[in-house]
Amino acid sequence: MSEKNKKHESLIHYANGPSLEEINDTVEVPTDAGFFKTLLAYSGPGALVAVGYMDPGNWVTSIAGGAQFKYKLLSVILISSLIAMLLQYMAAKLGIVTGRDLAQLTRDRSSRVGGFILWVITELAIMATDIAEIIGSAIALKLLFNIPVLWGVIITAFDVLLLLVLMKLGFRKIEAIVATLIMVILFVFLYEVILARPDMGQMVVGFVPDPKILQNQSMLYLSLGIVGATVMPHNLYLHSSISQARKYDRSDSKSVHQAVRFSTWDSNIQLTLAFIVNTLLLLLGAALFYGTNSDLGRFVDLFNALQDPKVAGAVASPVLSILFAVALLASGQNSTITGTLSGQIVMEGFVHMKMKLWVRRVITRLLSILPVITFAIMYNGNEAKIESLLTFSQVFLSVALPFSIFPLIKFTSNKELMGEFANNKFVEYLGYFIAIVLTILNVWLIYTTFVPSV
Repeated sequence: MSEKNKKHESLIHYANGPSLEEINDTVEVPTDAGFFKTLLAYSGPGALVAVGYMDPGNWVTSIAGGAQFKYKLLSVILISSLIAMLLQYMAAKLGIVTGRDLAQLTRDRSSRVGGFILWVITELAIMATDIAEIIGSAIALKLLFNIPVLWGVIITAFDVLLLLVLMKLGFRKIEAIVATLIMVILFVFLYEVILARPDMGQMVVGFVPDPKILQNQSMLYLSLGIVGATVMPHNLYLHSSISQARKYDRSDSKSVHQAVRFSTWDSNIQLTLAFIVNTLLLLLGAALFYGTNSDLGRFVDLFNALQDPKVAGAVASPVLSILFAVALLASGQNSTITGTLSGQIVMEGFVHMKMKLWVRRVITRLLSILPVITFAIMYNGNEAKIESLLTFSQVFLSVALPFSIFPLIKFTSNKELMGEFANNKFVEYLGYFIAIVLTILNVWLIYTTFVPSV
């Protein structure tokens, strides 16, 4: 058996080649077709990225935001989505132009210790994302089949089987499946919000930033949870890698221009859908929970409210509750794919270690399950207590975000690295402004959280 075959058969081996080499440069794209046909060929990576922007972590923060503060945090969702579009454009461009992903470039340009620290931070962020998937899926199983949350958490450990089946279908089919599930989630919540009849005038006003957000610690904490759930660090690594799946001519400037252009279109379209979903979630939380004495927008409360005429009024129906739970389960499972791919990318890039996806998935899932199982046992499966862990995990993502943003902006603004594709000064300064503001807000949040006298 050749060394190459031995390498691919081994569970763990050294990796320093193309990012996600099993899908790199594998998807055909036209060179002289019309706009929509070309866009269709480039569509797919955006859907995989957008999944992370509408996972169960987004659900709990957006619903809680509407339940506690009505429409005030709509501006946070809007700003977060615009930030996401800018950063994902940079990430895709970085991979397309350089042929290297963000993890690889960061490791190449940092010390061994610095690269290791950044890898640990990124892995923890991926684990935080995984915790959201576990909790969302477990609660969905409880709502649909009355399976105790603890058992639901344990069942999620076996979703590796789903991942293995999907990987056998091929990357293009995975993209199509994920995009379909996104549309299912979108239509479920659009239908439910239409029935809930939110106040459209107040909704429009909610998209205007309110200074009170910075003055109210509870509002700021939840806002950063929304930012962390919307702009996710691992998505920057993911997009810089999977944007290289298309077969464009790496040596031809015109071909690279086309790849950057259509990858940006793909990303922005899918992130717009994610923005709509998150807006719908907040509107649903506001319509059903704001001003009530019920628990503030937990999954189980929303599930019950959708079939309770006292809360949802004449639109209450068991069908709406079932649709909600199905969408929740689909969201958690959708994110399983992207979380695993992101983990593989950062492991290959930072520590040059490659392992089979199912091995990677088992290790990540087992490590992520431990804190959830601990909470489930401590609080006897209380969904509200377990969901508080989910909200905290989203705030951690916001704290970890600057460690990904600063290198991304630095690399994409480097003319020696990017050539004619380097960020212009406006985009560069805007990127750094965003990174600095997020860092300051995160430091202040941590300080005020642990120093009660402030």
